[in-house]
Amino acid sequence: MITSSTDQSVETNTNHLLEPHWAEITAITPEIEGVSTYWLKFTDPLEQAAYSFQPGQFNMVYVPGFGEAAISICSDSQDRSLIGHSIRFVGNVTHAISRLKVGDVVGLRGPFGTSWPVKQMEGKDVFIACGGIGLPPLRPALYHIIRNREKYGKVTLLYGARTASDLMYTNEYDSWREANIDVQVTVDRGDSSWNGRIGVVPMWFYNFRIDPRKTAVLTCGPEIMIRFVIFEALARRVPPESIYVSLERNMKCGQGSCGHCQLGPYFICKDGPVFRFDALQPFFNVEEF
Repeated sequence: MITSSTDQSVETNTNHLLEPHWAEITAITPEIEGVSTYWLKFTDPLEQAAYSFQPGQFNMVYVPGFGEAAISICSDSQDRSLIGHSIRFVGNVTHAISRLKVGDVVGLRGPFGTSWPVKQMEGKDVFIACGGIGLPPLRPALYHIIRNREKYGKVTLLYGARTASDLMYTNEYDSWREANIDVQVTVDRGDSSWNGRIGVVPMWFYNFRIDPRKTAVLTCGPEIMIRFVIFEALARRVPPESIYVSLERNMKCGQGSCGHCQLGPYFICKDGPVFRFDALQPFFNVEEF
């Protein structure tokens, strides 16, 4: 049993945590330049049936001869047919994955880490502020909210990227809006073909009216964006315990053993990646933590 810093209890199968299990790539969906979504299914049907995760958790994806990398799960936690990972090709392991094809296999360990507080947020408004590759870890939370839409108040997604061509999952925005999600998109730099918002996410976050007494704020993306979203949320009197952040810092083992992802007293891979901000607040702006 892993007790989340978001106060959610997440049950995991320890057999999946200790050793990788082979999973076949059943489909590859190109998303944006340098990012594709890999749809995986365990080669053992019993493993597939036993596997489950909570929105916000991640897997360790293993490629023989190259090692493993921590990758957020981006698929629907209620759909057990496939496991989705949107992977950015930035290192040896992920570049090795980029050369794989449908039918190839990778090893999976997981799921690891804490999750978004989807149960605790019931009855509240939810404001999701994210940027760039920060949307994939939040996508399962969106799916959960959509499946249980009547349990939540107003739900807003404010998502930003550098340019329009860097926006993830653009073919899903209309279906999210049909589920009564207020989807707002912004880009840092627009061109003649862009008719939407221009500017960084924290700037637009400030322009939305929210009720701080009943709003939960979820944020993920570049760390500088996260910092300013938090500053703006606090300025709007959103309590620190109602702000949740997902971090990614050099996670190597998934178990808090190697120390690469330490932040203050926490290990991101074990105590996170999702944190309630009041737990992080004493360490968040301290250099070298």
